[in-house]
Amino acid sequence: MPESSQNLQKTAGWVHLWALGVGGVISGNFFGWQTGLLTGGFGGLFLATLLIAAMYVCLVFSIAELSAALPSAGGFYNFTRSAFGKDRAFLNGLTDAIEYVTTPAVIVAGIAGYMKALAPSTAEWVWWVAFYCVFVFINVKGAALTFRVSMAITALAAAVLVFFYASALLTGSFSWSRALNIAPTVPGGTAFLPHGWFGVFSALPYAVWFYLAIEQLPLSAEESYDAARDMPRALKWGMATLLGLSLCTLVLNSGVGPGAQGVGASNSPLETGFRAVFPSNMTSAALSIISLTGLIASFHSIIYAYGRLLFALSRSGYLPAALGHVGRWRTPDTALLFGGALGLGLCFLAQRYSASVGAALLNMAVFGALLSYILVLLSFVRLRVDSPLLARPYRSPLGVPGALAGITLALVCLAATFAVPSFRPGVTGAAVFIAVMLAYYWLYRRRHVEAHETSTRPSHTS
Repeated sequence: MPESSQNLQKTAGWVHLWALGVGGVISGNFFGWQTGLLTGGFGGLFLATLLIAAMYVCLVFSIAELSAALPSAGGFYNFTRSAFGKDRAFLNGLTDAIEYVTTPAVIVAGIAGYMKALAPSTAEWVWWVAFYCVFVFINVKGAALTFRVSMAITALAAAVLVFFYASALLTGSFSWSRALNIAPTVPGGTAFLPHGWFGVFSALPYAVWFYLAIEQLPLSAEESYDAARDMPRALKWGMATLLGLSLCTLVLNSGVGPGAQGVGASNSPLETGFRAVFPSNMTSAALSIISLTGLIASFHSIIYAYGRLLFALSRSGYLPAALGHVGRWRTPDTALLFGGALGLGLCFLAQRYSASVGAALLNMAVFGALLSYILVLLSFVRLRVDSPLLARPYRSPLGVPGALAGITLALVCLAATFAVPSFRPGVTGAAVFIAVMLAYYWLYRRRHVEAHETSTRPSHTS
């Protein structure tokens, strides 16, 4: 394949990268986190969020160093390949693919649920197809357009959240008693920890949704004007933004209207919060549209992520060569279209086999993400030990101890996915998929990777 067909165009500054990272995550403030209130109570989810935030801080500092030292559209799998070789790199790419392909499918199902309230006569699958077509097209049309749209939608979603925070406080709608209204269910349980300390453990996977997908940023390293400078800056400011948003959402959304009990049972916690703050001044249609902003921001950003990941895996020989094509707008068009088709297929699968499959897909993303975190943090440690002379324009202030702390917290959270019964179908599905794909790799694809290595190597600097 000609060299020109495998290079991406540099179009992103650090603010574009910040918007892409925050945009990919911000939907976690609009839905997903609230079920942790039912499994852990307010206090359980609050403490779980602090632990998960610590894990992501360790992760962000580590990948900031790696992305500056090894800028590539491959992101995590490229880091693992540099540290451990092609075999474990495939496993990391595979776990990332689970996360990035399933997450948009879950999000677009949520978008369709909101749109169904606005247009009850329109089938949900129409919205799935429409949103995939629009946002895949935007991503195919050019990276510059992708980044501009990401900035606009992310800014709007953040403004919606800030408006809600201010409204909850200024109108007097927030009350601590509402946030602590879940009755204790275990001996020694309190209003803060109604389900005891086990509630903290079981709430960990739900807290992940406040930060899931910030790690997608290294996938855009080749499109950054100056990855060594811009990537660490965008990652750090993105994480700081998400920390502030997550704590405000958890506290203020839990303490309005029906409180933690009612918000935890809601499928649209922010809309529930807005209805409590503005019981008569906003229409249902307006509330639904407002609540869509965060979902759309993440949907758009993660489409970008899966396109770059599938493209990079193909370019290195792990996936068929067609997925490594770059089209007329200098974007991985084939990978974007293929990932979109997979996501739509998952949506129809969820519809066919009931709503619980949608939850299983969501949990597959968490499971795949945690495995990839462990692998990339191990890669960070390996490269620090074995490659001390590797040029590192940015160095993590937490170093190896921070990476080891991140691994420990990720392992604890991984164990928690088995503790929540509703998570188990997703975990099982992810494990089966990984086993099938590993068999495909060892029995067939591995020799293609070896042949690819002898003929060419992916560019890390273009």
